[in-house]
Amino acid sequence: MIPDNLFGIHTRALDVWQRRSEVLANNLANADTPDYKARDVDFSKVLAAASGAAGAHGVDLATPTAGQIGGVSAAQGALEYRVPNQPTMDGNTVDEQVEQAAFAANGVHYQASLSFITAQIRMLRTAITGGQG
Repeated sequence: MIPDNLFGIHTRALDVWQRRSEVLANNLANADTPDYKARDVDFSKVLAAASGAAGAHGVDLATPTAGQIGGVSAAQGALEYRVPNQPTMDGNTVDEQVEQAAFAANGVHYQASLSFITAQIRMLRTAITGGQG
């Protein structure tokens, strides 16, 4: 059995990067939708939740049953509205250049976490097989 912390924070980071990709793609898809408000994942909140830091009031919300309280993941809970650089007449806060840059950077972070996990798996395989495979 593989321990949960074998890959460190990278398994949780993959979930966050994937969720952020979905959010950024949704922003880009709605770039011309009047009154659409751009959103993004607050990575610092997700990181705090993943590291076991207590909530804002010092007490974490307990959910003893799966699916309780809507089953909100840390990445969904850290979803916030983006502050626009320039206001638009139609109320849309999506800046396509900002979103595209964030989407590209997010892809780099996702690949980095995936590469780390892949390297860890190769190292484990080498340790198990003694370098014979």
